[in-house]
Amino acid sequence: MTTPHPPASGGPEAGAADMARRFDRQKRFAPLAEAGQARWESSSVLLVGVGALGGSLAQSMVRMGVGRLVLADRDVVEPTNLPRQVLFEDRHARDRVPKALAAQESLARIGGPTRVEAHALHVDGAALADLAEGIDLILDGTDNLASRYLINDFAVSRRLAWIYGGVVGSHGLVLPVLPEGEPPGACLRCLFPEPPPAQGLETCETAGVILPAVSAVAALQAAAALRWLSGSAAARATFRPRLMQLDVWTQDFLAIEAPRQADCPCCVGRQFPFLEQASNPAAVVLCGRNTVQVRGPGRPDAARVRAVVRAHAREVIEAGPLLRFDVEGLRITLFPDGRALIEGTEDPGLARAVYDRYVGS
Repeated sequence: MTTPHPPASGGPEAGAADMARRFDRQKRFAPLAEAGQARWESSSVLLVGVGALGGSLAQSMVRMGVGRLVLADRDVVEPTNLPRQVLFEDRHARDRVPKALAAQESLARIGGPTRVEAHALHVDGAALADLAEGIDLILDGTDNLASRYLINDFAVSRRLAWIYGGVVGSHGLVLPVLPEGEPPGACLRCLFPEPPPAQGLETCETAGVILPAVSAVAALQAAAALRWLSGSAAARATFRPRLMQLDVWTQDFLAIEAPRQADCPCCVGRQFPFLEQASNPAAVVLCGRNTVQVRGPGRPDAARVRAVVRAHAREVIEAGPLLRFDVEGLRITLFPDGRALIEGTEDPGLARAVYDRYVGS
């Protein structure tokens, strides 16, 4: 599901003059200047995840005038998103609009030259390959380690820059992973060769999260993106990426040098297991959501599914391209590509069985 929106316009002459004035203060920043702004406006960015971090990042990209912004997110808006996810409104949560499409709608109201494309889908290896066509940099707006290790493998394999960001509670981490520079910087697996056990990690569900921490991490990611994409080849060579740690509650900030590790299995050994493994498990438990995502083998027969659902389910709602219904004590949201969010359980087997009964295997 993708919907581009064109740049805002008010007549060719007025539009050009408005754009020149729009970025005047930005271009007066000496390290950027006219040449850097021009490089920035010709750049393409892929943003994976359009929730808390992703929403702040998307807003920054559009307001600073990046040329093209591609949004990808698998989720829908819900009420608990609203305190920290800046692109969404009550009506988006009430109607459970896909986050990518709700974000695109909000970004369109900002105006400016940025071309925004939105994709409501689960990002796996195959999807990344399609989404990253013509992309200069990937921004991490995700909320799970599996996606980040996948992005790292994909970006390193393509020698494509990406910027990791993570937030829990009041603290966060940022790491630019850049393919150029001398000496070369670290990738995610230089610092963390394997994902830590999920049960040993704090999450937004267990530790909460506050908007100032989200904003601080997103600001650092956006600044790194602007510096990298607007820089000349010589300027990029001087960019020394560091792992940045912060806590907005205690006002602590730490920047750690992050050189490439000689024994890194990814950027040195060129091993990409997170990219090469099976691209899509049949069912994925979404952390802290009491929800399982289930994928079908392809697009379902829409007419047949609607007939089955109307015969057996309650609260059947057709919301644009989505079909939403309650059945067997669960809330099902079915996307056109056959993917479904099944709320009310963390049991993949139960979710898969319910999916097969009402959507089809």
